[in-house]
Amino acid sequence: MFSFEILLGIIWTHFIADFVFQPTYMSMNKSKNSWILALHCVVYAVPFIWLGIPYAILAGYLHFPIDYIASRSTSKLYALEEYHWFFVVIGLDQVIHMTILLACFSWMF
Repeated sequence: MFSFEILLGIIWTHFIADFVFQPTYMSMNKSKNSWILALHCVVYAVPFIWLGIPYAILAGYLHFPIDYIASRSTSKLYALEEYHWFFVVIGLDQVIHMTILLACFSWMF
């Protein structure tokens, strides 16, 4: 069952996992190298352990295909100087991540 505290915890954990724990090297290279993206997904999963190891593993596993598509799309859009669509894709990426995280929580708990 969702509580406001769980919802905030998932939102803040996602922010910390996806941004704070992602060094520049990962953010700049995950669109070019799937191994770096996979490492990012492992690092991303760790903060979610507070919701249980199965949840953390699922969060990291599902993070990969979303970031695979988003990172490659944003790299191309940035190179084309399509900044509006670059940020639209980043926003969509975040909405998809939150939807997946909340759906997993609802399904697992």
